[in-house]
Amino acid sequence: MLGVVLALLAAFSYGVGDFVGGLGGRRSHPALIPIAVQVIGVLLTVVAVVVLGGSPTAAVLAWGALSGVGGGVGNACLLRGLATGRMSVVAPLSAVITAAIPAVVGLLSGDRLTPGGWAGIALALPAVALASWSGRDGGFGLADIGYGVGAGCGFGLLFVALDRAGTDAGAWPLLPGQLVALVIVSLAALPVLIRMRRQRQDFRLAAVARWGGASGALGAAGNLLFLIATGEGQLTIAAVLAGLYPAVTVMLAALILRERMIRTQQAGLVAAAGSIALIVTGS
Repeated sequence: MLGVVLALLAAFSYGVGDFVGGLGGRRSHPALIPIAVQVIGVLLTVVAVVVLGGSPTAAVLAWGALSGVGGGVGNACLLRGLATGRMSVVAPLSAVITAAIPAVVGLLSGDRLTPGGWAGIALALPAVALASWSGRDGGFGLADIGYGVGAGCGFGLLFVALDRAGTDAGAWPLLPGQLVALVIVSLAALPVLIRMRRQRQDFRLAAVARWGGASGALGAAGNLLFLIATGEGQLTIAAVLAGLYPAVTVMLAALILRERMIRTQQAGLVAAAGSIALIVTGS
């Protein structure tokens, strides 16, 4: 049960972090927010490493670095896809793949679920897709699918790698992951930064630090909570519950920004609540 609670807290932290990061992108520059997110993530992870202690092995650090590859690629693909492609394609596709990949890996690795747990897993995947659906009309291209698949595979790799790293070394797996992700998002943002400098645009660094820092703190907390959740329970359940984070972002947008939720999103939120209830009662 503790693993379930921690995974839900991770979903909440991820969802709030995405909401804050999205607001920051509107109030500063979206290309700079991921860099601030990762910088704060590195700093807070160093603190967690010192507080929790532990002695990492080479394998732990390698899995941690691989999680950073997943996180960096996932963030780069998602932000690029949402900025230039069809959100109604990129967001739900990435969300479903994020939850599905580690769930499949967990089941193939020996995770066993009760009938209620199976029902919750089956309901969670369409729930997160519906909650992420923007309902916008219009066609889409292969690039939109590519961004969605790339983001989902990246975040799925993040979850799997953190599970494989384990919790014996405390927060150590998160440190190489944050560093690798920082390099990836910085390289992804480099062309935009060069163009902004040439055009002498305002970088709005104060806003970037404020919003990106808050988002980074929440993301780092989410990673730590998910890492501990995988140590307390099964990867399949932890990944699917943590993968419900888009529902949190959608609810915050409706409550704070007064964004109107379409019926499919409302159905997704109801289905997400149902999936949580089934998984909790079946755990």
